[in-house]
Amino acid sequence: MDTATHVAVDRPRPQLRAVEEAQSLKVSVVYGLSESGRKASLLTGGDGRARQQLSIQVPPTRMHLVAVDPAGVARLKLQPRYELTESERVVRHEGPPVYDAPPSIDDLYRDAARNHELERLFFAQRQAWRGQRREADRERRVTAAREFLANPAHRAMVHPAPTPKRCFVQTASGRVMFDVTSDLGMAKELPLEAYRRFRNDLHARRQQNLTLRAEQERLHEQKKAAADAWVADHGTADQRSRAAAGLLALDEVVASMTVDAFRAAADIPFYERDGVARLQEHLRNVTGDMDLVVALADLDVSSTDASSATAEQWQLVSRLQAKFPDAQVKVREHRLMSRRHPTMAPLVLFGILVTRRVGPFSLRREFAAPGR
Repeated sequence: MDTATHVAVDRPRPQLRAVEEAQSLKVSVVYGLSESGRKASLLTGGDGRARQQLSIQVPPTRMHLVAVDPAGVARLKLQPRYELTESERVVRHEGPPVYDAPPSIDDLYRDAARNHELERLFFAQRQAWRGQRREADRERRVTAAREFLANPAHRAMVHPAPTPKRCFVQTASGRVMFDVTSDLGMAKELPLEAYRRFRNDLHARRQQNLTLRAEQERLHEQKKAAADAWVADHGTADQRSRAAAGLLALDEVVASMTVDAFRAAADIPFYERDGVARLQEHLRNVTGDMDLVVALADLDVSSTDASSATAEQWQLVSRLQAKFPDAQVKVREHRLMSRRHPTMAPLVLFGILVTRRVGPFSLRREFAAPGR
């Protein structure tokens, strides 16, 4: 008897199909419809809305086309949307794709696959661009560091103050921070050199201030000695007694010295600092308003050397020069205005400023000059 041979035939097992179905993922799909697409949606029984959302089952073989957000929501990779430009550059758009006709499931898979590939290219291009930018930034930093180290006059910004490890330098392209922990080459050497220059500048400025202070103290002592000598020779009995007790103010002595230094011109009137009253009278005459008031806070005075002088003013200058040949004589112009009446014409007054050097003191007296 012949032996019967049985051939095993593979048949799909219900259990395997159930496993595959269990491994598929329910995914949300969001896309947009243009006006043409919305019309087509209505004609085919759709809702015709601009924003369409549906759910599909994605098999394991296409799981790379699915993205899951932190909230656990799975979406088909249609948003953000990536496009390839004519210059072979991938650009990113945050909105979903827009169709002129309701897409099929295959259309959605195809666009998601293309979007997936462009996404990878987009990040690759961005990584390359970041690398180029880092390289350009490194070259810029090296160039700035080379220029800084080669020029001893260059300084780092003082706010914030340089430290041995970090500093800020103002360059043609803006403020740049240099840090020894992240920079390389010459850029790494810059913070320590900038800090050394900063400390040297502080030391030099401190020495300059000490020298200036010593000079000021020496001049003050000279003025005190000159004031004491003048009080001893020309002061009143009251001033001498107060000076002996150390209670005579230096300003009072200077005022007395000024009166004595310009005694020869006692017959010439002084320039009075009564600008408020004069300006108020001037504005009342101009406007005809006798109730107009100018307060002290309204007064604005600008004083300059006069650019010209009248015959009467020059005559007074010559007279003062004859009385005080060792003095400096100038014609001064004072423009008085009211801040509350800025459109009104200013009141212009003139004075003759005489400055005499008496020992360490510069004594000044201004005399009234004709002309308005």
